[in-house]
Amino acid sequence: MRWLRRLSTVLIAAGVLLLADVAVTLAWQEPFSALYAELRQAALADDFEELREEGLTPAERRGLARLEADPERLAFLARSLRRRVDDGEAIARIRIPAIGVDKVVVEGTGAADLRKGPGHYPRTPLPGMRGTVGIAGHRTTYGAPFSEIDELERGDEIVVELPYGRFTYRVEGTRIVAPTAVWVVRRVRHDRLVLSACHPKYSAAKRIVVFARQVRAELIVDGRPSADSEA
Repeated sequence: MRWLRRLSTVLIAAGVLLLADVAVTLAWQEPFSALYAELRQAALADDFEELREEGLTPAERRGLARLEADPERLAFLARSLRRRVDDGEAIARIRIPAIGVDKVVVEGTGAADLRKGPGHYPRTPLPGMRGTVGIAGHRTTYGAPFSEIDELERGDEIVVELPYGRFTYRVEGTRIVAPTAVWVVRRVRHDRLVLSACHPKYSAAKRIVVFARQVRAELIVDGRPSADSEA
């Protein structure tokens, strides 16, 4: 019948459009969200540079004068920055040479935060404070900053830069866990970084988590590394 043929044509056309949309998403990481993330990253890069150029506040300088060891100074400055930065604001830059990542990290892991770039878990410390630092990121949309973290291997380097310090980590391993596995950010005997993202790609069924051990912490004051930075 004619109406059945018309309905079939409409359904076929709808199916083709749906498949085309899926193909575009797979091939170009959803171009509209990727463009949005790129624009947000450009703005965040400027924000992060301004944050670094602000330098220390008078209160921070007085606090540093009372501390002798760099680890104590790093922890002090990390706590100070944490009090000053709100969700969605630039807080750090993460570089992962093995997979070509160079992104500004924002504070927070809400949906709006992760549209801008990788996000720091607010319930975890900042680098320089003792414990496990957590950073999450998308794998398929909004620029997909963590698209290839499954390719990281033991020994690969991850560098996290903040206004007060530069922290180097070495990958130790990767785990696939449930979304409810809060143990991944638990404090251990050494300072570490965990990167997390949805797994597998295009699904939120599980999480892929990369564990990395801190191997170097450099204090930066007025744009210059401290001579006493620890390895």
